[in-house]
Amino acid sequence: MSDLYTTSELETMLGEQIRAERLRKNMTMQVLARAAGISVQTLRSLEEGTGGRVASLIRVSRALGRTSWLQSFRPPVAISPMQMLMGKPVRLRASKSPTVKSHREGDDE
Repeated sequence: MSDLYTTSELETMLGEQIRAERLRKNMTMQVLARAAGISVQTLRSLEEGTGGRVASLIRVSRALGRTSWLQSFRPPVAISPMQMLMGKPVRLRASKSPTVKSHREGDDE
């Protein structure tokens, strides 16, 4: 998938993948919804790309046996060998963004 797609297009494509996998497994919407613990309407919304919660997507992925789809969202944790050698703690937060100096009237650069 590319950054060229809108959010709506990506939702539709994801829904198509869910529907295709359900049909490959020869499952009705009712059977998959029951297995996932969600309503048929929620499954329909996911398949049509018209909404749904992340929890519902995870439940459907599990019921289809395709949790591997979700692995791409979780990159492997890489600890720097230098950090390990130096005993530095692994940073758990993003760095602060650089502050932007405001330009006051009358100041020359």
